[in-house]
Amino acid sequence: MKKVTNTSSRKADHIRINLEEQVTSSLTTRLEEYRFIHEALPDLDLAGIDLTASIFNSEVQSPLYISSMTGGTEEAARINRNLSLAAQQAGIAMGVGSQRAALEDPSLAPSFQIRQYAPDILLFANLGAVQLNYGIGVDGCRKVIDMIEADALILHLNALQEALQPEGDSNFKGLLNKIEQVAASIDRPVIIKEVGWGISVSTAKRLYDVGVTAFDIAGSGGTSWSQVEMYRAKTDSQARIASQFINWGIPTAEAISQLSAALPDATILASGGLKNGVDIAKSIALGADLGGMASPFLKAAVISQEAVYDFITETNQVIKIAMFAAGIKDLKALKKTHKLVKVT
Repeated sequence: MKKVTNTSSRKADHIRINLEEQVTSSLTTRLEEYRFIHEALPDLDLAGIDLTASIFNSEVQSPLYISSMTGGTEEAARINRNLSLAAQQAGIAMGVGSQRAALEDPSLAPSFQIRQYAPDILLFANLGAVQLNYGIGVDGCRKVIDMIEADALILHLNALQEALQPEGDSNFKGLLNKIEQVAASIDRPVIIKEVGWGISVSTAKRLYDVGVTAFDIAGSGGTSWSQVEMYRAKTDSQARIASQFINWGIPTAEAISQLSAALPDATILASGGLKNGVDIAKSIALGADLGGMASPFLKAAVISQEAVYDFITETNQVIKIAMFAAGIKDLKALKKTHKLVKVT
């Protein structure tokens, strides 16, 4: 019988709950507070709108990327296969879910190993940063990079989620120094990623000062992992505690605009409740370099590769039309535009 680790079992719970339950934050992203100024005479050809972007010295065909979700189960392997095949077809970036399960049980590594399906994409490995306090060091970080032939390493921060898990790893003390060691020791960019509650300017500055130059802000307004953990709770008390954090976090729009203003040279990935191409365009205009989604991709990936690719194609077309209707020709101009205004 195949060994199932506690981590693997938890990942299976996360897939099921995200697909079956209502786990959206009660906060909004606040992207709805922004509008593009409409340009009635754009002086552009829609067919000429350029969505290509450069990140980590690589070119992607769109600012849309597949945010880190899953791995470590048979269902996750199928999901990652569909996601990666579509990402390869569309030329967009992708992150995998936390690879801790595959470090605990190497037989789970194939569920993350998608290079055979996507040889050319910009691919991000992923570990929980807190695991640096639980026996995973620089060598472990190198192992997850090598496991999937990744172009960068995500170290995700999920302090609130860990605090709400009965089995959670909640010792975050001294992590900054360990993150600094990783950033200085591996030959790949390190991306610090939240999981849905945002990254404050003060935290980003502390990380930037020790060598981290890329952030996935993952603000509030999308999936609330406190709600996910509420559904995983084993006791009524655990569920009640988790439920009280449904409105926690820094809204995505706020996190992007504040971080991009404070650290203009940092690479910023926007995620957390982005729903469509207009949200992606707004995120870039607020200062992000790419915009990521998870839940819409998960729902498409359980159907087929074609469903994922169709979603990418549709989202890219919406981004293009939004830029065209605002009179913006490419992503460089979009990031510098003054045509996004706050209306509330």
